[in-house]
Amino acid sequence: MSKNKEEHAPLFDRTKYILMIVGLLVIALGFVLMIGGGSNDPNVFSYDLFSFRRITLAPMLVLLGFGIEFYAIMKRTTNEAETKATPGPKKAPAPAQTKASRR
Repeated sequence: MSKNKEEHAPLFDRTKYILMIVGLLVIALGFVLMIGGGSNDPNVFSYDLFSFRRITLAPMLVLLGFGIEFYAIMKRTTNEAETKATPGPKKAPAPAQTKASRR
């Protein structure tokens, strides 16, 4: 192994990991809310299958969780090392005035 190892900045920072975990928990909660609604007797139909919780709330939570995941992945990282290493944009020098342009 070489002694000169390049240090790479981590792909995600702590806030991104927290947002990703929150998104996964919201998705899991949505799937847990979809569970149930069946009947013990196969000859009897249960209308609990069509409850607000299973038809509306749970899918909305799953979509919200995917939205949180998308935001967590796409959120711009603010690394101090990157900020210090890359200077801001340089301004173009002002054009020199000539005698003809002064008139």
